[in-house]
Amino acid sequence: MSFKYSPHPFLAFRDAEACARVRAIKKEDITKHPNPDFRISVIEDSAQFYAAFALDIVSRVTSAAEEGRNLVLVLPVGPVPQYAIAASMINRLRIDCKHVLTFNMDEYADDDGKTAPADWSGSFATAMWANFFSRIDPELRMPETNIHFPNSDNIDDYGKMIEDAGGPDVCYGGIGWTGHIAFWDPHLADEFDSFEEWKKAGPRIVKLHPITILQNALHSFNSDWSWVPPRAATIGPAQILGAKDRSFWLDGMCGPPGSQSWQRFIARLAAHGPVTPYVPGSVLQTVPGTYTILGGVAENVEIDMR
Repeated sequence: MSFKYSPHPFLAFRDAEACARVRAIKKEDITKHPNPDFRISVIEDSAQFYAAFALDIVSRVTSAAEEGRNLVLVLPVGPVPQYAIAASMINRLRIDCKHVLTFNMDEYADDDGKTAPADWSGSFATAMWANFFSRIDPELRMPETNIHFPNSDNIDDYGKMIEDAGGPDVCYGGIGWTGHIAFWDPHLADEFDSFEEWKKAGPRIVKLHPITILQNALHSFNSDWSWVPPRAATIGPAQILGAKDRSFWLDGMCGPPGSQSWQRFIARLAAHGPVTPYVPGSVLQTVPGTYTILGGVAENVEIDMR
């Protein structure tokens, strides 16, 4: 029986036909894309997924060292497991990381746009030090002066800081429930006169979309949406599109193997839907990069009322 309705008005992207089209993409077809430089792959096993992510990081670190050049990485706070694996590989192989410069994508901010202190337990700085930087042996770790986070003091200069370092060799990331890349949520598109202007936007303090608040409540704040800060410092599309390469990893599961994935639909919409600032991740379709999907995320999108 047919039951027709429109997506809720609070959603930034409301093209029901496009949503239905990408929703119908089967798992076996999800890696097919008309842009051969936008390389989609599926890794079924979660352990192999995070190992591949870690190996991608470490291989770039070693290649840059062998070539005698610095490596500039833009890093997300999540996914998380790959960081411990990468740190372990660095330690076991005794890889010196003094040539590595990192710029994190985001940091939470309060109502007034003041970013969280690095020692706040919910801060991205805390998470990155706990999961990655502090796990690298001190004699191998990149100098602390090479590790950067956007904050309310440096946000106006953060884009220039990245460029002065040589520009990103690779921008790592994922796709948020809204379709955001970094914390660049879809409602920000209303502030720009054109898509080209949107693409040039750089770091700033942003107000988080309600869906982003709920997503982050689920995976970082024990489902307590009142605990999620309302704003964040974030890089803009300019830093993602301006990177020499992009490596995006989608592992958005809601629980153990066999459970649902919050990322199953948005993974398809970003990779196969219209290229629009109202689905920020869709811009990745237009530039070279990899888009690696965990098997559970790639499963078919179906109603499950269990």
